[in-house]
Amino acid sequence: MKVMVGGTFDPLHIGHQLLLTRAFMTAGPGGHVVIGLSSDSFASRKLHPVRSYDVRFAELTKWIESKHFEATYEIEILFDQFGSALTQDFDALVVSQETFPVGNLINAKRKEMGKNMVDLYQIQCVMAKDGKVVSSTRIYRGEINRYGEPVSEEQFAGTEPCKKE
Repeated sequence: MKVMVGGTFDPLHIGHQLLLTRAFMTAGPGGHVVIGLSSDSFASRKLHPVRSYDVRFAELTKWIESKHFEATYEIEILFDQFGSALTQDFDALVVSQETFPVGNLINAKRKEMGKNMVDLYQIQCVMAKDGKVVSSTRIYRGEINRYGEPVSEEQFAGTEPCKKE
């Protein structure tokens, strides 16, 4: 099965890892996952700072390789919310609660273009230890770490702030 998933993935936190794991599990052995990774220009729309594409690409690749998934993968650069999801033939799109509306929009546009609609697989948000959603914004604010654990003032003070490019 060919599956698509996309995001900025900065920093790569447990919610992203769940999303990516679901994509690889959906593709299954012998399947293929296309991962759209936001370009620097597309990622600049975020409210928090975002590290460069090259840094995010390297972190994403390292994490995927450490998991030894049975499906193959490729990473493509995203300049908008659609990437190649409007033109490629694929079977499923894995989305979060936040990006589910984009998945519906992709299917609507594919239908308008005479292409097959794809199955949408939605994951639930991952909750931090404080009962709130794990998000990149909360991580950059110093509220939690990438595992959803609270960050002490000493830990946060020792981090290097990320500059918005």
